[in-house]
Amino acid sequence: MGKITGFLEFTRELPETDPPQERVKNYKEFRHLYTPEKLNQQAARCMNCGIPFCSHGCPVGNNIPEFNDAVYHNRWEEAYYILTSTNNFPEFTGRICPAPCETACVLGINQPAVTIEEMEKHIIEIAFQKGIVKPKIPKVRTGKKIAIIGSGPAGMAAAAQLNYAGHLITVFERDDHPGGLLRYGIPDFKLEKWVVDRRINIMKEEGVIFQCNANVGVNVSIDDLLREYHAVVLAGGSTIPRDLNAPGRNVEGTYFAMDFLKQQNKRNVGLPVEGKDILATGKNVIVIGGGDTGSDCVGTCNRQQAETVTQFELLPMPPVSRTPYMPWPTYPMILKVTSSHEEGADRKWAIATKEYVADENGNLKALRIVDLEWETTKEGSPAKYVEKPGTERDIPCELALLAMGFIHPQHEGMLDELGVELNERGNVKASPKEFQTNIPKIFAAGDIRRGQSLVVWAISEGRECARKVDEFLMGHSMLETKDASLFQMG
Repeated sequence: MGKITGFLEFTRELPETDPPQERVKNYKEFRHLYTPEKLNQQAARCMNCGIPFCSHGCPVGNNIPEFNDAVYHNRWEEAYYILTSTNNFPEFTGRICPAPCETACVLGINQPAVTIEEMEKHIIEIAFQKGIVKPKIPKVRTGKKIAIIGSGPAGMAAAAQLNYAGHLITVFERDDHPGGLLRYGIPDFKLEKWVVDRRINIMKEEGVIFQCNANVGVNVSIDDLLREYHAVVLAGGSTIPRDLNAPGRNVEGTYFAMDFLKQQNKRNVGLPVEGKDILATGKNVIVIGGGDTGSDCVGTCNRQQAETVTQFELLPMPPVSRTPYMPWPTYPMILKVTSSHEEGADRKWAIATKEYVADENGNLKALRIVDLEWETTKEGSPAKYVEKPGTERDIPCELALLAMGFIHPQHEGMLDELGVELNERGNVKASPKEFQTNIPKIFAAGDIRRGQSLVVWAISEGRECARKVDEFLMGHSMLETKDASLFQMG
């Protein structure tokens, strides 16, 4: 461990951020890097526990105590190689991951957890600054061709790993630029797109081919794909949003959150938007959904200078700290205040939307809502609700953004034509150990298989799927696995 008494001497500190009133004036990232002294102090807080619960809490199995020790001693090449042995894209997770590793940190039992997410970001950014990051070009090619469908985090991770194994990789992306969710689903103030482009360019140098505007089943023949490639990885994500079909749903002014976010990301780089402009400027905006996508809408609405921003959540407000039913090291369902909330939003809990109310021109002017009374289980979890009598009312709203998550991948087109089996939730049916569908040469990874989840889980799935594809093609694989990395830590 870097410093035996570090966790006693230093408390948790996050890097400085631009003040909310300044950062809402643009779409740039607003969290700065630590000073060298602060970075050293934060690395010193890691206790190098006998059992690194942080690593087990991490979906990719990062070797966290080891890279914290390397950071403390300024051994940047070592820190970089430790981190990237388990995580292909720490520049993404270091910015947008909810850090389940930190909720599993042993220090977090009675002190603020180690700033693990910031350590990841600093390692990779310092590695770029020092020229440590270089393309890993395979010395030998196998001649096996693999098609990756979808260029989000799962598809990118699978492509990177399979390319390292020497296979010939082509990534098909139906949008105009690669990156998937990373490019068009996450606002620039959380992840600037030069970060995505930097990684894409490295992968291109390594030999990965990206084909954009390539919609498999529409302008890319499925028959040609199956004939020309030795294996196919489905990594298209979970893209069908959950709707709220209350009366008046079709009035002008109600949109899905992802359409709103994608438009703004395109504006930020000067690309034309599809369809009618969805803008919050000067409007009373209500975001329906209390998760990260809803929070991203709040931050974007603030930057578009909405008149008011309100966020609804169907569930009651969660506790602010762990309860007896959320024991360490489990991931706790507690109140989360994001940077977007700090910038301004009226958060309302236990609210149901009854109707979209239109004006005489057919435009949205209000939402009819009602308060809910929740019954809970003995563990304190919400179980069922009833509407509170006398609480129904209209609240002004000219723009409603539906941010209630995603239900499953798109079935029409590619999946229906391929004939892959779906599970009871409508996701592609594939074993979590083998990632293979009912069609032997077709594999699935990420949200398209497991359902809506985290970017770090998508990276983990892409990596694990890549190993199984490699085994399928070659009979064995030398690619790393999460389980192996954790075992080797012992």
